[in-house]
Amino acid sequence: MKGFLKSLLASIVGCSIVIGIFIFIFILIIAAMSFGSSDKYNLKDNTVLTLKLEGTLSERVEPNSFLDLIGQNTDLEIGLDDILSSIKKAKENDNIKGIYINAGAFAASNASLKEIRDQLADFKESGKFIIAYADVYSQGCYYLSSVADKVIMNPQGNLDLHGLSSSPTFYKGLLDKVGIEMQIFKVGTFKSAVEPFMLDKMSDANREQVTAYINDIWSTITSEISDSRKISVDKINELTDSLQTFKLANASVSDGLVDTLMYETEVKEYLKDLLKVEKAKDVRMASIKDMTSVSFVKESNSKDVIAILYAEGSINNGSGKDGITDKRYVKEIEKLKDNDKVKAVVFRVNSPGGSAYASEQIWKAITDLKAKKPVVVSMGDYAASGGYYIACNASKIIAQPNTLTGSIGIFGMFPNFEGLTKKVGLSFDNVKTNKFADFGDATRPMRPEEKVILQQYIEHGYDLFLTRCSEGRNIPKDSLDHIAQGRVWTGNQALKIGLVDALGNIDTAIQEAAKLAKLDDYSLQDYPKKVDFLESLLSNQKEEFATRAMKEYLGKDYELFKTIKEIKEQDFVQARMPYDISIR
Repeated sequence: MKGFLKSLLASIVGCSIVIGIFIFIFILIIAAMSFGSSDKYNLKDNTVLTLKLEGTLSERVEPNSFLDLIGQNTDLEIGLDDILSSIKKAKENDNIKGIYINAGAFAASNASLKEIRDQLADFKESGKFIIAYADVYSQGCYYLSSVADKVIMNPQGNLDLHGLSSSPTFYKGLLDKVGIEMQIFKVGTFKSAVEPFMLDKMSDANREQVTAYINDIWSTITSEISDSRKISVDKINELTDSLQTFKLANASVSDGLVDTLMYETEVKEYLKDLLKVEKAKDVRMASIKDMTSVSFVKESNSKDVIAILYAEGSINNGSGKDGITDKRYVKEIEKLKDNDKVKAVVFRVNSPGGSAYASEQIWKAITDLKAKKPVVVSMGDYAASGGYYIACNASKIIAQPNTLTGSIGIFGMFPNFEGLTKKVGLSFDNVKTNKFADFGDATRPMRPEEKVILQQYIEHGYDLFLTRCSEGRNIPKDSLDHIAQGRVWTGNQALKIGLVDALGNIDTAIQEAAKLAKLDDYSLQDYPKKVDFLESLLSNQKEEFATRAMKEYLGKDYELFKTIKEIKEQDFVQARMPYDISIR
């Protein structure tokens, strides 16, 4: 009898588990159908596109269907591609009468801000209005918003103009105290990525290059604000030097930086008047997310495709989705090469570099792709060191004036923990069969002959990097060496010395790709393909949850955490920019 009851109970439990699994799968399918097949956003007359600028800007943001489903998607990131396409759709759609920029705490680099600003300037050619509002204008958001027809600020708000600065953190003093020596191997007078581990302040060469590029970026920012606000560059610098941030709001009006002061509720009334409608509720607001489901009015049905391949983040070995991994991107590039519908490729690069080996693999794939069809690089905030390596052999290279690029140099770092192990009382011994059997032992300093071999290896890597760039840019190798040496250049500077072909945004690159491929009509497709709702829902969410949790918990310190993680996981030979090239 007991055996029968046990069997019965086991059967009931088993059936319950199976039924539970089927119910869960059924819920997922229903959810996928409801989310995935939902109607497109109904764009009605008298709609205003709202660009709510808050969170962190990335080139593209993959959907997270599980977080959407449970209502926990906090929109920490906004995709630059979504913002740009929303503005383009708004320009051509008669139901949208204007754009309302609501500027908040928005983390974006200067080249990306210019990309958005350029698109807004293009939108203004339609004759539609742009108004901007902020409780507090950060410097970046003000630069972007200054293109608006009317710049509005809260009566109790303020406007931050402070200029640009770069303040790298140096770790050498800390490492000395704990007994860790970083053994450095590099080529390039200006290759400053290793300086935090070997110096306690900037080298003269690094100070020279940083001074040059932040002044060039600031010149771009002030000249564009000057053009939009009809204030001289000298006056803008004078206001900046007076610490504009702490002035009362009405001073920003009298200084010409802001047009008027309003509370946010009054801005909505102002929009009503602009649209000539009777009630504020008749003002329809479409978000960036709403616009992602709206089709282009003039969307092409051409079978000829220009592919846009997005590459963002550090360059690493492997096939994962975090950053630019060589195996994943080589596979994507090979697919584009073999796809006969793809007539040209725009390679959108936003990377400070990374693994020299991985960069070489992607360079080779781009070279093979270029042999079959045009490849035009569009540079984002960064396309430097390894980021330039993977771009250098393109048919054409387009950069923003304030893109940071170049940094053609190589380095390697090996820690020596001998001092630390002595401090904590550890000792080690060794038996080996061959002379270099214990190479890489981090508990001792490198021997002189090991250092010679490694330096030769790094110099070979630099020579290969120079060769790739020399052949790709058609610049004699000895001439290129003078402008290489690990030096970082802005897009403006890079154009003058031949590292890029033209200045412009991603649309400029698309137009150039169409010209090279001799296409009058074409459709655009983005790669790597974004996952659909169901695929996102069923994918492993562990890494996404961990990343989001770390971003929320650490805030601005997340970037430092990310840097330390990358240092731990990286190859020992690197082609990358300085780790903390933060400009604020």
